[in-house]
Amino acid sequence: MTHSLNHHDHEMMSDEEWGFVQKRGTQFALDGQPFYVNGFNTYWLMDFSVDEETRGKVRDVLRQASAVGLNVCRTWAFNDAGYRALQISPGEYDEEVFKGLDFVVSEAKKHKVRLILSLCNNWEEYGGKAQYVKWGKEAGLNLTGEDDFFKDPTIKEYYKAHVMMVLTRVNSLTKMMYKDDPTILSWELINEPRCPSDPSGDMLQSWIEEMASYVKSIDPNHLLEIGAEGFYGPSTPERVHLNPKSCFNQFGTDFIRNHQTPGIDFASVHIYTDSWLSDSISGTHLVFVKNWMEEHMDDAEKTLNMPVVFGEFGVSSKDKRFASKFQEVFMNTVYNTLLKSRKQGGSGGGCLFWQLFPEGTDHMDDGYAVVLSKSPATSSMISVHNVKVKSNAGSSISHEEL
Repeated sequence: MTHSLNHHDHEMMSDEEWGFVQKRGTQFALDGQPFYVNGFNTYWLMDFSVDEETRGKVRDVLRQASAVGLNVCRTWAFNDAGYRALQISPGEYDEEVFKGLDFVVSEAKKHKVRLILSLCNNWEEYGGKAQYVKWGKEAGLNLTGEDDFFKDPTIKEYYKAHVMMVLTRVNSLTKMMYKDDPTILSWELINEPRCPSDPSGDMLQSWIEEMASYVKSIDPNHLLEIGAEGFYGPSTPERVHLNPKSCFNQFGTDFIRNHQTPGIDFASVHIYTDSWLSDSISGTHLVFVKNWMEEHMDDAEKTLNMPVVFGEFGVSSKDKRFASKFQEVFMNTVYNTLLKSRKQGGSGGGCLFWQLFPEGTDHMDDGYAVVLSKSPATSSMISVHNVKVKSNAGSSISHEEL
């Protein structure tokens, strides 16, 4: 499947036509019109943009995404230590890797794709909180575990320094500071934060409050989200039964409390029933998906007064419990549940599937890869969803909703 796009049309787009996406009550808005996140994850864009021989894959994935109506990409704005690190050590950066991120931002605008840029990882991939703690230990700090990332003053300063470095980066291609570039839809504090050493949730909540305030002090223009998975916690004991398993109540996360933090603009929820549920009946998974989404959209509308974005969702093709077509059925369930909210003017702000790959990157497939040229049914479903979303966009947003 090949798609052609006129790059010049995108490059000629004026800044007036490329404004900041904003939050208006439980909706996103762009220039007074409703905005919907029809998105995808491709976490490795910065990594692939460093070398000229792999840079074409970045162009490919953005071009293919734009051609089927995908308008937001979530990707990493971090790589701590290790291979092709952005941040080699605290405060020390590889300029060539940063230029790779510059290319991602520049290229995204050419294809009319906005970005959610995540600033750190809860997991060890690409460094994350474990690497920050390792740096702290190497500096002589008395740290006992990974969750010290959320409480040690020095480690928190390391993180803040990274935030400052990225937000105030002047793009070598566009000459625009990241914090002034509307191509970036939102910042994300950390991918899938968990703090199991403090099930009360106080430690993670304190960190979210401190870092949300810090990000907004540097950049009041962009939206900000946490990167949370959506698990309920101690502030809503009547909701914890909705978590996939009771052990998830002990992760130190708290969907309602976390998202009531000043500076957090929209809620983040992930959906991975293949790893959360042991049930092998596909219908059970689809019922959970629908309920999980509806409960969070209800909370976002009635309690949080903000949109909710399902920032990651998918099912692994390597999971032998399910037929090969289940990936498509799963995606369609997410899309239809959101579309229902959209039609009713609800808080469902959109979703981003995990994950979109171009051809020739099969070696990186974690089981969740969607290659549009090899998946005509999925490609068609995404295009149809985009059309349905636009036809149910509703009228312009009134000043009463501001």
